[in-house]
Amino acid sequence: MPASDASPAVAVERALNILEAAANRRDGMTNSEISRKLAIPKSSASYILRTLERRGYLRREAETGRYRLGLKILSLGGDAQANLDIADVALPFMRMLSEKIRMTVHLAVLDQGEAVYIEKVEAPGFFKVNTWVGRRMFLHSTSVGKCLLAWLPKDDVETIVKQQGLKKRTPKTITSITKLLADLEHAKQSGYAVDDEENSLGARCLGAPIFDGMGNVTAALGASGTLTQMDEDGMPRIIDALKETARRISRQLQRSGSAGAA
Repeated sequence: MPASDASPAVAVERALNILEAAANRRDGMTNSEISRKLAIPKSSASYILRTLERRGYLRREAETGRYRLGLKILSLGGDAQANLDIADVALPFMRMLSEKIRMTVHLAVLDQGEAVYIEKVEAPGFFKVNTWVGRRMFLHSTSVGKCLLAWLPKDDVETIVKQQGLKKRTPKTITSITKLLADLEHAKQSGYAVDDEENSLGARCLGAPIFDGMGNVTAALGASGTLTQMDEDGMPRIIDALKETARRISRQLQRSGSAGAA
């Protein structure tokens, strides 16, 4: 059964079509032009246009009534491009690291109080980690998430925790802000973070920060494996390789001017 004109799916589809149409017309489009080109009732188009304008995704020229892309969507595009730049720089290093330690390697950034994977290199062999690019993860229970938190001001960490909570993923998950802050301080001092079955039982993960040219953590590099792969004897070698790879990515980002480098 086709969705009705009033359904949320139709409204979203129309809003996206309007944004794409506006992006393709540098001189902008009027309500009438949008309605005619996209076959949207003029009243519906007007409502969507006003909403997009109010949210900053479109701007309307008072003199001509033409709609153009607003600063909000341009800034979102800039954020997306920055993440793509980081991933492009990091990927060759991630491949070398994965080959060296024989584990799955992730690259994550902070977005709206969560860690988001923007790149992944699967470990050689049969064991696969159930993750994907675009997956959103908790900050407090993952090694990459802890890295993204550890270098933030304490007030920012507490604000994120207040908004997101400290959900108990496993019996080992940190659910106390006091313990989390202590763990983050240890990560900051040592240069790496550990998820010891805190997000998934049977899995151990390590994370290291990636810095931009301003000295801010712009991403986190993570290595994931089983408890057997990351046993006590093998951990120091993996930590050293992970930290060195994160440093190399940071230096490359700073040389290329990506991710806010000075």
